[in-house]
Amino acid sequence: MRTAVVIGTGLVGTSAALALSGRGVQVHLVDRDPSSAGTAAALGAGTEEAPEGPVDLAVVAVPPAHTASVLAGAMRDGVARGYLDVASVKGGPRRELEALGIDLTAYIGTHPMAGKERSGPLAATADLFEGRPWVLTPTPHTDTEVLNLALELVALCRAVPVVMDADAHDRAVALVSHTPQLVSSMVAARLEEADETAVRLCGQGIRDVTRIAASDPRMWVEILSANPGPVADVLARIAADLDETVRALRGLESADADERRTGADGIEDVLRRGNAGRVRVPGKHGAAPAAYEVVAVLISDRPGELAGIFADAGRAGVNIEDVRIEHATGQQAGLVQLMVEPSGAPVLSAALSERGWPVRP
Repeated sequence: MRTAVVIGTGLVGTSAALALSGRGVQVHLVDRDPSSAGTAAALGAGTEEAPEGPVDLAVVAVPPAHTASVLAGAMRDGVARGYLDVASVKGGPRRELEALGIDLTAYIGTHPMAGKERSGPLAATADLFEGRPWVLTPTPHTDTEVLNLALELVALCRAVPVVMDADAHDRAVALVSHTPQLVSSMVAARLEEADETAVRLCGQGIRDVTRIAASDPRMWVEILSANPGPVADVLARIAADLDETVRALRGLESADADERRTGADGIEDVLRRGNAGRVRVPGKHGAAPAAYEVVAVLISDRPGELAGIFADAGRAGVNIEDVRIEHATGQQAGLVQLMVEPSGAPVLSAALSERGWPVRP
């Protein structure tokens, strides 16, 4: 691949353009909002100049509701040798293209499983897709050359290709992406009118659950409008679990010993099923999740504190697998939780303590 057109310079489109440009591909940027394309170009994602002729690959990165029409226009104009989209749903756009009578041999639907709570070109990074799954949904009509172009794009973005059926993909993302967004938003909504005293008690648990609730509502309305049925199916099953859990909790309030026992069994059941499901979530580099030990360190809110901890961990020969920061409400301090392999926890604790870091048990 030597040339590409990226149509849509939001978070995903600009991130893909940055990755391609950084690896020597000539990228042409197109957006209905000229200022967005200009911003992406200023970031080094490519040029706003139109290509002189057909490029190797056109990457359509627009909302799902507009994906098919933008693809159809680009294909009719002969913009590229191959075409793909990065919309978060795959079945709908493909069926729309079929209804428009578009020849799909030059097209493949794709979806990079990466994103942020922030949107727009300023949130884009060239490493957004590194190590993340990138779904490809070829049809029996997809030309081999187009599939190879898509695989090359995934490789240049350092993502991991996953081949799926389009409708199977939509059911999968309903479970692992779209439903979590709604559930996160529902939990966060409970905080809107909560007493200030309760809000001040927010810890890492509520931060984890509500992190993605900061996402752009307009963007998510467009995504959910393209995949409502599968999301509703998952939410219906969650609603059934919620009903059972509410009954179990009411049972725990009962004066009757049998009802309390039944309630406790119900709560334990949902928690154990949650344990079993959580174990299936892939860990680092897609491998089975590891059981890390946590080394907790109290730090002040001064520049360079985190860098100092990471440097001292490196000197101790311990790799930090993950990190979380729990900020102290109303104070210029926080608790850093360093996740490491179990064998490295005592080594890291001793090394950090020796260097004066306040390690907490």
